[in-house]
Amino acid sequence: MTDFTDIREAIIRLCADFPGEYWRAKDAARAYPSEFVAALTREGWLAALIPSEYGGSGLPLSAACAVLEEIHASGGNGAAAHAQMYVMGTLLRHGNDAQKARYLPAIARGELRLQAFGVTEPTSGSDTLSLRTMAVRDGDDYVINGQKIWTSRAEHSDLMVLLARTTPKDQVAKRTDGLSVFLLDMRDCAGLSIRPIDTMMNHGTTAIFFDDVRVPAANLIGTEGQGFRYILSGMNAERILIAAECIGDARFFLDRACGYARERQVFGRPIGQNQGIQFPLAMAHARMSAARLVVADACRRYESGEVAGAEANTAKLLAAEASWQAGEAAMQTLGGFAFAADYDIERKFRETRLYQVAPVSTNLILAYLAEHVLGLPKSY
Repeated sequence: MTDFTDIREAIIRLCADFPGEYWRAKDAARAYPSEFVAALTREGWLAALIPSEYGGSGLPLSAACAVLEEIHASGGNGAAAHAQMYVMGTLLRHGNDAQKARYLPAIARGELRLQAFGVTEPTSGSDTLSLRTMAVRDGDDYVINGQKIWTSRAEHSDLMVLLARTTPKDQVAKRTDGLSVFLLDMRDCAGLSIRPIDTMMNHGTTAIFFDDVRVPAANLIGTEGQGFRYILSGMNAERILIAAECIGDARFFLDRACGYARERQVFGRPIGQNQGIQFPLAMAHARMSAARLVVADACRRYESGEVAGAEANTAKLLAAEASWQAGEAAMQTLGGFAFAADYDIERKFRETRLYQVAPVSTNLILAYLAEHVLGLPKSY
């Protein structure tokens, strides 16, 4: 996989304008990093995956991975805007020409944000096929009623990719049928209400309620009832991009911890001279390096058009484990100073912990691999 050195260097320069002080202030205020997202938009990075004919850069997924990895390695957090990269795939692969022409150029110019992904519901969680939000055809519209949860960036997005049921669950031939994808314009949407959810890190996530929300039938993406497979392909891209962020987090933790270990003197010697400090950091590095190879392989398979579900899930699993273990090693290395906000370790530690749970929990990945790779009986 191409290393994209020029892209990495550009992101490093951009992130230099947003040091730890910036992210600590946003974290303390639970505020959206508008200035950072504006900078990413202005320099075209949020349009990286949009084809050039629509005003984007037409870069591959691996380039987007490089962008997000460097953001996280710098101490930042790409979660404020990363959905525009992976949600984009649903529109790119399954949207019609009219939808692409209407929305993609405006997104590429930064006039519209597509950062909200409405899938998870409070009653179904990861059991996507049991979601209850209904979209009922009414003339030239669909009328939507229901609720979504953990829909991040909804307050800062103009558009949402929304998964809703168009055929009742008890009327479909296959469990995967009857779900449809819509591109919802949230700028002037009667019946839509958004409620922020306060979390342990600054993630800007929300619960969303739909009360007779009308969506033009022209905003149905692809074929009615086939939305689940559209979403699955987007989820593989999401897992790969999140895995790249985890690699960036691991690099951040190791860089900070090793720098501290070289300089910190206790009992007349640098603490990095002690194997009790060296070995956890070395192991974290080894695990990060291995995970990075798996991420690269998943990205290559995805870009070549292969079915990459197992690889994408494995990449996300191993990279999330690597970032968490690197964070643990950094916490132990810095000791008490790791808990001080000024060192940024505790903030990043909270942020990277999310990836053990979302998107898709570690246990569900293991269940997927057990069934689809190892051929074991289905567990759920």
